[in-house]
Amino acid sequence: MTSTSSITNRGGPWFLAEQIALDFMNTVAITDKVAHDFLQTDADVLHWLHKAGIEIQVALHDPSGELLLSARTLRELIRSLVERKKKGQQFDPDGLNEYLRKNVSHPKIITDSEGTCQVIRCFETASPAHALGAIAEAAAKLLTEGNFEYVRQCEHPDCTLWFYDRTKAHKRRWCSMALCGNRIKIAKFRQKAAADK
Repeated sequence: MTSTSSITNRGGPWFLAEQIALDFMNTVAITDKVAHDFLQTDADVLHWLHKAGIEIQVALHDPSGELLLSARTLRELIRSLVERKKKGQQFDPDGLNEYLRKNVSHPKIITDSEGTCQVIRCFETASPAHALGAIAEAAAKLLTEGNFEYVRQCEHPDCTLWFYDRTKAHKRRWCSMALCGNRIKIAKFRQKAAADK
């Protein structure tokens, strides 16, 4: 993908993959035949981590671009590993292991506005790579424990989004009905209407 734009189209980045590492891969997407990279700055990465529910213990104050570079490197590494695994090919985990080695976290009890307590995991961020440890861990679990029959790419010909099919019948075909499923239905309806004229 060579042409990219910032977060402008249809409210992306989306959390529709049912698996956080795949959602992270989906921060590069083609929608309406235009490529979008939803990670353009360090702040975009931090915003995505926050939306993903990843609690970062220490804020990264220096917007040097180092976090962005590390995030994009990890994203492409995960994409390569997932694509190889999906094709049934062997993959080298060394690059991912480097991110996992820097993953420092601890549990924390929080209370929401209604007084309900829950345990979350907080990730320490001594460096940009530390901030991405949770994503690396999710990717490692997907690659080692995931059922790759259910790891799929959207069937819309103009879509590049991936998802983990957790539906009961395991017949999910689209990244989402709103983004692609309805577009296919509308296109088929228009073709049929044109043929009936």
